[in-house]
Amino acid sequence: MFNEQRQAQRKLLKVKAVVTVDGSAPAAVKTVDVGANGMCIMSAEPIQVGASAQLRFDLFVDGAMTTIDVRGKASYCILSHGDFKVGFSFLNLNLSGMTQLAKFLK
Repeated sequence: MFNEQRQAQRKLLKVKAVVTVDGSAPAAVKTVDVGANGMCIMSAEPIQVGASAQLRFDLFVDGAMTTIDVRGKASYCILSHGDFKVGFSFLNLNLSGMTQLAKFLK
């Protein structure tokens, strides 16, 4: 049985993003949802659970686009409809990123 690991609510977010797993080239991915502590993406390639990565995606907040650039750690990776659904926990999200994310999640 699957146990919910999320500690905060998520909000749907369907945008293009870039994930750079440590030691790998940047990869274009699509976001699924985002929360205060992490996000889910869809990737053409699997990402190893526990892998650290740089995540970069845009949010539309207060009538303008803002870019979130944050370190993350992969917490799960499952095959879903031919792609891989990968969950990331944020690591050390900066104050600006936290503020913008909080506004988006309201």
